[in-house]
Formats: sequence, structure tokens, C-alpha cells
Amino acid sequence: MPELIVPMLAVPGGLPDPEAGWAFEVKWDGLRAVTYVGGDAVHIRNRRGIDIAPRYPELAGIGAALEGHRAILDGEIVVFDDKGRPSFGRVQQRMHVSNPRQWERLRVEVPAVLVAFDVMWLDGESMLDVPYLDRRAALAGLGIDGPSWRAPAHHLGNGKALLAEVAAQGLEGLMAKRVDSVYTPGRRSSAWQKVKALHQQELVIGGWLPGKGARENRVGALLLGYHDPDNGGTGPLVFAGRVGTGFTEAELDRLGGLLGRRARSTSPFAATPKLPDPRWVRPDLVCEVRFTEWTSGGQLRQPAYLGTREDKPAAEVVRES
Repeated sequence: MPELIVPMLAVPGGLPDPEAGWAFEVKWDGLRAVTYVGGDAVHIRNRRGIDIAPRYPELAGIGAALEGHRAILDGEIVVFDDKGRPSFGRVQQRMHVSNPRQWERLRVEVPAVLVAFDVMWLDGESMLDVPYLDRRAALAGLGIDGPSWRAPAHHLGNGKALLAEVAAQGLEGLMAKRVDSVYTPGRRSSAWQKVKALHQQELVIGGWLPGKGARENRVGALLLGYHDPDNGGTGPLVFAGRVGTGFTEAELDRLGGLLGRRARSTSPFAATPKLPDPRWVRPDLVCEVRFTEWTSGGQLRQPAYLGTREDKPAAEVVRES
């Protein structure tokens, strides 16, 4: 079994027209995870290749559930809210915990589910050059259906109706995938396209503004940016605006520590925004926000903070919509 396969990545896009030759999956708002199952041994690696399996002890049983199959699965670790919807905020409660004594408690209080949507290697054979539909058939044949793991169905056609349905449920959107596409590890391919029902974007934190009143001397707003794709993730950030809502008290405390360790004296933005008393930070921390639209000036309208992402390198963050 390969020790590491870097997951394939998607590009932003709209619904394909025509839809023939495309399949559609629900886009899961969680933590990208590649799961390596060899008998009872289970390793789960994030996009950086770090084995995060010990943080999610409830997922270890997938090894026995595969009944002897050895496999490498692509998917997401998802935590659902009380209405059964993926909640990135709840994933946050799991992904940043490093204390082993808390992992067993959290598996009960904030249970995670492994949502598998592809198979990259199976029983001694690489699946990378196998077409998407055949990989999905192999995945379905594994019978991944348990208390903490599942492999939701894909849909052929009817993308427009499915997008309307996920929007009505408050979900992020769809993944559109070419039915004949092979799996290209580590590449961002137009064979996989993110079709958003809601605007959601990963952005780099370049600074912050102190709050007022109860939030005096704490984060009042984060200053956000993204990389120009033409500079390959290097150079200053393009300013995307600020976000000042969506924080819990615990998250404000955690952010205070993270930003304090990244303090710097100069702006990381290509055009320094004119703001009162900005505090600049080293631009290597990524967060996710939800917003209504981009303004004509290229800034976020009505953004809300969802959480930080440790699985996404800051150099890869570009504007997606």
C-alpha cells in the first residue's frame, strides 16, 4: 500500500451545460481526509500528510467494517449539526484539539463521520487510472455504511435540481465530476468542479483590528486577503475586506494567541488598507468565511467567520468566485 497519496483538487465552476458526461455529489463542509485501511490498522491523513487518526477514535472501526479489504479512500471528516447538516463550526471543535485526554470525550460530545467519496487504491491495485464511474462502483461495493462512516451516492444528471435542493437545505453546494475522469493526485483539475449554492471562501488572515466595548484589546475584526494565482502563492495579498462576526468567546481567546505569535510590523497586503490602528500578522493562517457576494470593489459583503483551517496552505488560497 502506498504510504501517501496527495488528494486531487477541484476548480471553481458552474453547472456544466450540457450535463451529459457529468456526475454530481453533495459538497461536504468538513476536513479533507485520505484514509488508509490495512486490516485493523487505520491511518487518516489531512492535506498536509499528517496522520490525524488519533484525534478521531470513533473512525477507527472502519478497518473492521471493510471486512478484510485493504483500501485508500478519499473523503471528508464531517460533523453534523442538530438538523443533520454539515457544520464546519463543529469540525473546528475537533480539529484543533491536541490533548489525547479530550479525544475520547469529544467522540461522544461532537461525533465525527467519515464521508468517503472516492477510492484511490484497493486490495493491491491502484485505482488512479480507473474512470470515475468505475471507482464509484468499487466504492459502493465496499458497503461503507456504519455509525461513523458512509459513502453517499453520486447522481447522474439533474444537477440543476440537485443544486436547488442543497441550497434549500442550507448546504454549501455540489461537486461536478467528469464520469470518465481519472484520479490525478495533487493536481487541481477541471474534471472536478466546485459548484456553490452559498458563497464560501478560504482566505488568509493578514491582520486584525482591536474591538470595542466588551471586545476591547481582543479581536474586533480580521483583515483578510488572497493570493493572485499568477504569482504562485508568493508576494503580497490582495485585500478582500474584514470579518467581525461569527466568533465565540473561546474562539476569540484562541485567535488572540495565534495572532499574537504571528505579529509583524509591516502590512502583508499589496495595497495597504486605510484602517484605524491595524495590527499586522505573518500571513500563514487560513480561515473560512461565508458571505453574500463580492462587491464591485472586490471585497466581501456581509461576511461571517466560520473558523480556521490547518489543512490548507496559505500559498494555495486564491479567489474562487
